[in-house]
Amino acid sequence: MTRARDIANVTVTPTFPDGSINIADLNIDGGTDIGAALVDADLMVVDDGAGGTNRKATMSRLATYMGTKIGGGMEFIASSGELSGAASASFTGFDASKYDNYVFYLYYVKPATNNQKLYAYASVNGGSSYDTTNGNYHYNNGSDYTAFAINEQYSAGNASGEYGIMGSLEILKPQATAYTVAFTQTGVHPSSATIRAAQGTDNYKYGIYLSTTAVNAVQFKFGSGNIASGEITMFGVVNS
Repeated sequence: MTRARDIANVTVTPTFPDGSINIADLNIDGGTDIGAALVDADLMVVDDGAGGTNRKATMSRLATYMGTKIGGGMEFIASSGELSGAASASFTGFDASKYDNYVFYLYYVKPATNNQKLYAYASVNGGSSYDTTNGNYHYNNGSDYTAFAINEQYSAGNASGEYGIMGSLEILKPQATAYTVAFTQTGVHPSSATIRAAQGTDNYKYGIYLSTTAVNAVQFKFGSGNIASGEITMFGVVNS
C-alpha cells in the first residue's frame, strides 16, 4: 500500500500538448524583474504569423521592426568601422522598399596625404562600379565634378593635432527616376589652420548627380591617398 506522503514526494515534469494552455492562464506578475535595461540579446516569445506556433525572438528584431513602421524615423544601416589606411569606404545598404533618404555621418575622417578633399561617388549597379565621369555631378558654382564634393572649399590636413573632416552627407530619394540631390554640411581642419565650415555657401552645399537611374551604393574616397583614420556611418530615413 502506497502512503500519501510518498506520493507527495514524487517529482513529475508535466507535459502539455501544444496549444493546450490558454493565454488567459498565463500570469507573469510573480516573475523576477530583469533589473537592467533591455538589450539586443534579450528574448521574447512571439506567435509566428498568428498561426499558433510560438517562437523566440531577440529584442534587436523588435528594434528593426519598429524602424520600418515609424515614417520619417532614422534607422542605422552600416558603419565603416574605424578606418585605418583604407583606400575607400563603400556602402551598399540601399533599400527603396524601406527608406526614402539616406544620411552619412563623418567622424574625424582624416587623409593619409596632406591637403586633401573627400568625395562621394555614386553607383547604379549596387557597388560593382562607381561613376567618376566628369560632368555627371554638378554644383551651383557652374562647375562640373567627378563626384559629390564633401569639403570642396577647404582641403583637410593630416598633421598631428589636425582632425580631418566632421559632418554629414544627405542623399535625397536616390531611387527616384530623376536626378539625385545630395546635401552636405561639414567642418574641416585644414593644414596649419583652424577648423572651418567646409560648406559655407550654397555653391558647394547642394550637389546633383545627373542620372535618372536609381543610385544604390556610395563610395567615399580622398582625391589622393588613403583614409588614415576616422569612421563613417550610414542611416536610412524610413518611408511612411
